[in-house]
Amino acid sequence: MKTIARPLNLRAIVEFFVVAVCTVTFALTAVGVCSSLLGRDSAGSRDFVEYWAAGHQLIYHKNPYDAEALLGLERSIGFPQQLPAIIMGNPPSALLLVLPLGFVGAKTGELIWELLLFASLAASVQMIRTMYGTTKNLLHLLAYSFAPVLSCLLSGQITIFLLIGLTLFLRLHRSYPFWAGASLWLCLLKPHLFLPFGVVLALWIIRTRSFRVLGGTAFALAVSSAIVTIMNPLVWMQYAEMMRQERLDRVLIPSPSTMLRQYVYPHTLWLQCLPAGIGCVWALAYFLKRRTEWDWVRDGSLLMLVSVFVAPYTWFMDQAVLVPALLRGAYLTPSRTLIAILALMSAVIEIALLRKVPLLHSAFYVWSAPGFLVWYLFAIRSQSTRAALEVVPEPVEAQ
Repeated sequence: MKTIARPLNLRAIVEFFVVAVCTVTFALTAVGVCSSLLGRDSAGSRDFVEYWAAGHQLIYHKNPYDAEALLGLERSIGFPQQLPAIIMGNPPSALLLVLPLGFVGAKTGELIWELLLFASLAASVQMIRTMYGTTKNLLHLLAYSFAPVLSCLLSGQITIFLLIGLTLFLRLHRSYPFWAGASLWLCLLKPHLFLPFGVVLALWIIRTRSFRVLGGTAFALAVSSAIVTIMNPLVWMQYAEMMRQERLDRVLIPSPSTMLRQYVYPHTLWLQCLPAGIGCVWALAYFLKRRTEWDWVRDGSLLMLVSVFVAPYTWFMDQAVLVPALLRGAYLTPSRTLIAILALMSAVIEIALLRKVPLLHSAFYVWSAPGFLVWYLFAIRSQSTRAALEVVPEPVEAQ
């Protein structure tokens, strides 16, 4: 008896195509990460160079924001001659994170730094999987192939440390509020990404009297600031002077807020901050509507997506902090099409990186933050048909 072959299902063909594209782009990007680490002057060709140079300045009690001194250090490990110094624009309290790099050479520091980034990513993904009780499916692989995450690994950017700080807060805020608050110190490495998030956090702390969260944040911030100030008592004035001279607010960073200012009225700084202000007002209303049943894992996901979208300025690799929110959407949506769309959105960015579309002065990357926000809204809406099956994360039991 002969069997009649069925025509290939169109959805199966599309899914195969999506998997193929995403796999190829992920593989090529992963090869790029490995080759950058193995290169002779790889440390000098990545963002890691700014952290290593700042750490070396700090251990010798010198100015970690001195462009001339930093440029000499950066060029000594292969930083391109034609480029100006890369200055670490994070506040002085963040210097504690890069202080250990000052005790090691560039190559050793680069390997340690990359291992810490990857370990932070793996720990974050595992905690998210545990919170949702989804340890058996493979959707968590979306996080490892997420373009902003891969870009952080490729360049040595610190945003993955913000990711683990946010994930630790989500995981620990119920049972270990002090340590949940302390983990938010990592989020303060780039506080401009968390403005609406911070407004809701402050209101939530007051309403629920979760002052141990605030205590943990204050403790971590005080310790880091004290250590850095002891190493260099003038560091806060040096930071303020650097911000006045560099005028980072004038840099054309491809983000919705900076593009709004650029195309409407370039010389008006308040216009760049307007989306963040609107976002904070929305966040206030969003929290007040849900204050009696607020859940940081559920409600904080949309809040974080909006916070990144309206940030006064943000690089697309900063969207690595969106991993908890996007994985939540992926876990909850029953639509395989939406999962494929998310993977393709990431693949498009990876293709742009492989084709070396410039990160600075290029409007190509502006769509990503609003795009991920819109995707999440569709994912949550599609989940309404199986809302009863939603898994509520279990709190960590205190010992």
